[in-house]
Amino acid sequence: MRYRRANVTGGTYFFTVNLAQRHLCLLVDHVDVLRAAVKAVKQKHPFYIDAFVVLPDHLHAIWTLPENDADFATRWMLIKAGFSRCMAKGEHRNISRTQKGERGIWQRRYWEHLIRDERDYEQHVNYIHYNPVKHRHVKLAAEWAYSSIHRYIMTGMIEHDWSGHVANNSEGGYGER
Repeated sequence: MRYRRANVTGGTYFFTVNLAQRHLCLLVDHVDVLRAAVKAVKQKHPFYIDAFVVLPDHLHAIWTLPENDADFATRWMLIKAGFSRCMAKGEHRNISRTQKGERGIWQRRYWEHLIRDERDYEQHVNYIHYNPVKHRHVKLAAEWAYSSIHRYIMTGMIEHDWSGHVANNSEGGYGER
């Protein structure tokens, strides 16, 4: 099956990418492996990371792709593969994954959303930075180590005590619909 994906060269996209086994904490336990995988892919297939947060079992990101490029799918495939290669084998794999020789680290699909305008961009950046608070990992967004919020604080774009004066999903929401 071929998925319908936005195909805008130079576009800015919001992503949610999940582990297959949502009870695991692989992403924060092995955040350096994830960082290395992202860095390796960025070197060969450049893109700009506008915002990023890594949680134990999923991550959110906003990327802006180069002017003549819309291929985020290859980038995610390479990041997921690079991370998976460094993980010890032994995860649960269903019959389909076993038959195809696939690992069972990541969910096959991910959520992707083409950012439409400045308001949409701001809402999704806020969603990313607020996500560790939403999931009750911290009380203040800046307390979460694995977030681009620290770059936003360093550049003065937001205050250290920003804690998400953010509407919840029922009020117009963000990302996860």
